[in-house]
This record gives sequence, structure tokens and C-alpha cells, in this order.
Amino acid sequence: MSEYNLNDPVDVEIMRGKFDMYSHEDWDEYIEIAEERKIGSKNINILKSSCKRAGLAKFMTPKVLLWVLNLIDQLDEEEDEYEDDEEFDED
Repeated sequence: MSEYNLNDPVDVEIMRGKFDMYSHEDWDEYIEIAEERKIGSKNINILKSSCKRAGLAKFMTPKVLLWVLNLIDQLDEEEDEYEDDEEFDED
């Protein structure tokens, strides 16, 4: 989980920059993974909303940015664990 201070303008700009690095295709992949893992309708909906706003972080609140970036981190961590398990099973 990301540790950002929502009241710190520097942290908010870092979150915006990180959000804007993701393309529509990246968001589509995260949405697909989230739906497969059934992480909840609110989380899936915020990912879909983020897809529509790809590259437009300046229109999102810091609270929503933090939520979305934490979801992305969570999905990435789980994916890494899954890949490690697959690699271990092949040996």
C-alpha cells in the first residue's frame, strides 16, 4: 500500500504523475484481473472510471487517486505472488 499524505501537494502531484502513466490498455487489463478475482463492485467501478480518465488525473480527487493506486498495487502484488507460485510449480 502506498503511503501518501493527501494534504501534501508534492504527494498529490506524485500520485497524479503515477496515475497518468497508465494507458487505457493498462486500465483494461487491471479491470479484467479485478473481475476475475471478484474484488468487489465498488473497486471494479472505480477502475472503470479511472480507465475513462486515463491521463486526466488533474480531474480526480486525491482520495480517489490514493484508492485507485492502492488497488493497482494490490493487484500487482497478487499477480507477482501468482507468477512466483507458477514458477515454483514448474520446477
